[in-house]
Amino acid sequence: MTLAFHWFLPTNGDSRYLAGGGVRPGVASGDRRASLGYLSSIVRAAEEFGFTGALVPTGAWCEDAWLTAAMLARESERLAFLVAFRPGLLSPTLAAQMAATFTLHAPGRLLLNVVTGGEPHEQRAYGDHLAKDDRYARCAEFLAIVRRLWAGETVTARGAHLHVEGARLPRLPAPVPPLYFGGSSAPAGPVAAEHADVYLTWGEPPDAVARKLEWIRELAAARGRKLRFGVRLHVITRDTAEEAWRQAGRLLAALDERTVAAAQAGLARSESTGQRRMRELHERHRADGSWRDVRALEVAPNLWAGVGLVRGGAGTALVGSHAEVAERIAEYASLGIDEFILSGYPHLEELFWFGEGVLPHLARRGLFPDLGAAGGGHIPFLPDDIPAPPDGGSA
Repeated sequence: MTLAFHWFLPTNGDSRYLAGGGVRPGVASGDRRASLGYLSSIVRAAEEFGFTGALVPTGAWCEDAWLTAAMLARESERLAFLVAFRPGLLSPTLAAQMAATFTLHAPGRLLLNVVTGGEPHEQRAYGDHLAKDDRYARCAEFLAIVRRLWAGETVTARGAHLHVEGARLPRLPAPVPPLYFGGSSAPAGPVAAEHADVYLTWGEPPDAVARKLEWIRELAAARGRKLRFGVRLHVITRDTAEEAWRQAGRLLAALDERTVAAAQAGLARSESTGQRRMRELHERHRADGSWRDVRALEVAPNLWAGVGLVRGGAGTALVGSHAEVAERIAEYASLGIDEFILSGYPHLEELFWFGEGVLPHLARRGLFPDLGAAGGGHIPFLPDDIPAPPDGGSA
């Protein structure tokens, strides 16, 4: 069994730190603009290492995912783009048409990440005032219409939230892009089971992930469906475990109480059950101040909750030697995880650490194609405009 790996595109900018901003004494500057050139360098590296795709996020905090993916598709050859989008912000007919257009110009290179939205203040900023349960109900209506349009039907549908008349596509997507969907709350499960191709979870400890996957499996089986599963994680991988934890410690040392408190105050407003679970992983350590001890935030072997101190969404990272990180990935795979959406700080350098360090271990386990045997899978350069890593190593 081989696994699918995706990288993350930091379309809000990149940094050497979990919370970007300025220069630390004696260390290179931390912030990078999300230029087309910089994002292209990440895309090309991921492509050469044999990654399946790259997640392009959505939200008020980053650049538009559809436009970014369309531009980056011209800068690459094979990599697919996992475009995140919110069903409440565009019509199902338009979304189905946009997907068909993308597949016309970049066949087989579109994957779609359906995001219902867990931040009510952000949804309202876009004009979406539905409550959480209603957002999931609307999402189900949306995806049902999109699926019918992609099947070539002329669709008239009137639901509680969406109404289309005589909708049809002049051109069908070829191939039809798979739908990725995440959600940990009760109303998310039936939507995923009915409409998703890949169910996504954030990187919780393996026992929690196993329970979540079993929940979705049972819901899907009741509908005669079988889904694939994916996990969203950060990675900090080095030649030795000591080096990896030292790097995690550097990221942690750049934070202070005020930065963490401000980030958590914002995250506490979220209606997302998954976000609440991410916050719970380090809640006790924030209360007693032990979050400053890098190993105190190791919530399962090699699973570190430090990212979630200041970052929303995926709040955990796999930290360890290349062999240890490969072992943890194999552990998640044994639970049924088929796809891994990964990232690191900064995203370009951490991609190299993972690609050159972890992927060979996975190839030896039969979990990733042995690209080296075919003469590929190695990137011989870093772009000249990327600053040298501090302390003589990659940050």
